[in-house]
Amino acid sequence: MAGNQTPKQSGARGSNEGWAAVGYLISGIAVWGFVGWLVDRWLGWHGIATAIGCVLGAAGGVYLVVKRLGA
Repeated sequence: MAGNQTPKQSGARGSNEGWAAVGYLISGIAVWGFVGWLVDRWLGWHGIATAIGCVLGAAGGVYLVVKRLGA
């Protein structure tokens, strides 16, 4: 019966979601790492705020991946 057939998935949706997840993670690390770098320059610290910013950016990226792409 032609009416009972399920449409075949091409795999493009999964690929797009994968790239979106990578984009969220990289952009979170880059943006918050840059903010941390600016704080380092402003306060005269030596990389502490940059490291904290990168960790917070990674955590925020993981949060966005789970929130937007999770089941």
